[in-house]
Amino acid sequence: MEIAKDQSVSTNENFDSSGAKDDKSLMFIEAWEHLRRSIVHYKGQAVGTIATLDNASGAVNCDQIFVRDFVPSALAHLMNGEPEIVKNFLLRTLHLQLSVKGIDRFAVGQGLMSDSFKFLHGFKVLHDPVKGVDNLIPDFGETAIGRVARVDSGFWWIILLHAYTKATGDSSLSNQPECQNGMKLTLSVCLAEGFDTFPTLLCADGCGMADRRMGVYGYPIEIQALFFMALRCAVRLLRQDNGKEFIMKIEKRLQALTYHMRSYFWLDFQQLNNIYQYKTEEYSHTAVNKFNVIPDSIPEWVFEFMPMRGGYFIANVSPARMDFRWFVLGNCVAILSSLATHSQSMAILDLIEERWGELVSKMPLKLSYPALDSQEWSIETGMDPKNTRWSYHNGGSWPGLVWLLTAACIKTGRPDIAKKVIEVAEQRLSKDGWQEYYDGKEGCYVGKQSRRLQIRTIAGYLVSKMLLEDPSRLGIISLEEDKKMKPTTITRSTTLPTKLRSYS
Repeated sequence: MEIAKDQSVSTNENFDSSGAKDDKSLMFIEAWEHLRRSIVHYKGQAVGTIATLDNASGAVNCDQIFVRDFVPSALAHLMNGEPEIVKNFLLRTLHLQLSVKGIDRFAVGQGLMSDSFKFLHGFKVLHDPVKGVDNLIPDFGETAIGRVARVDSGFWWIILLHAYTKATGDSSLSNQPECQNGMKLTLSVCLAEGFDTFPTLLCADGCGMADRRMGVYGYPIEIQALFFMALRCAVRLLRQDNGKEFIMKIEKRLQALTYHMRSYFWLDFQQLNNIYQYKTEEYSHTAVNKFNVIPDSIPEWVFEFMPMRGGYFIANVSPARMDFRWFVLGNCVAILSSLATHSQSMAILDLIEERWGELVSKMPLKLSYPALDSQEWSIETGMDPKNTRWSYHNGGSWPGLVWLLTAACIKTGRPDIAKKVIEVAEQRLSKDGWQEYYDGKEGCYVGKQSRRLQIRTIAGYLVSKMLLEDPSRLGIISLEEDKKMKPTTITRSTTLPTKLRSYS
């Protein structure tokens, strides 16, 4: 890995009313310096940023370039007028997608995008064991914890390709046959017909940001929101001349997915009351409790957590199971992609304001809430010592996700919430060494296995500040609501066969 040469960086002085380099503007410059140092070069080109600069952590994957982690780094470079690294990253990961991949004796689907890759210098090859060559080594899940393929990587790649196109105004990259084929390969896996009766994606535990067992198997909100956003981005990027039928297939899925998510994943005070009064064992097409959720299975904490003003998309919905936990990533992506209606977007931010002490507190943001504990922790995580109560993915606080909330706040016209969140983070981020995550119910403590100089945290901070400085930058990562989407209304007869609905 080569250290990048110094480049011009916006000093973000608009944030300092006096124009002096106070602590916050110095913090902004410091963040850019760290981001520059994290850049990885391959064959003379910048191709991404490593996960962390903390070499002392001893982690085996600290030198990896993760697709999801690179997104805020990419956005920071795009907003700073440096698109070349993003273009190189998109092309390199696309080429890696075509690699032969498999676990043990099972061949993994061709459409799978690698979760990460790393640069190896002097990699020995079979045809010439003496002479080494530089190489990029992808990970499709073969070396991941639990050997789970990351479903979110391909979605983030499509979203980033759309962001690059919007930021540069250059569609030549997305129009390349390789990129067109890459999008189709990724989405073909998701759009393939199977045994599912829902438009959502059935996923294994550990297939997203929470890459360890966290009880999110089934239809996790993070994956569904990213799937929705990737589909919408693909509709804008795919060429009509050779993908018209594929686009029609996507649009049909979007209609069904929009209805399903807004109807069954959304929870506010009124909907909670409706679920509380559900009848069970309902047969036929007129059932209201379509998933046969037992009201007594609603956990006690939900009634205390749900305010009169506010709402959110719950973590998971599947037969006889509703996971009521809050996951910040899925809800913010729902706002940015317009999976959430305007009123739902406002309600999500209302919830954050009403439950500030639980979701923001001393360090933003809670990845999930509440934490799994005791027997529930044992069953859902397999007694994972890293995901103990209020730690890591199990209720830990992740400052690297602040950029998503900032973008969501700007989109809904409420930047004041983002400013407050960033002010909380700024009190400790630089002083603590740009930590990966924080532990504790209020996020007071540096994570027990947190890494310093985490690039996701650093880049997320930069993107947040740059978005507040110039809200017009939001356009590269935000999608307006599609007017063609039909309004969502829940009625008893919505599951009736089409030919019978006119008689209901």
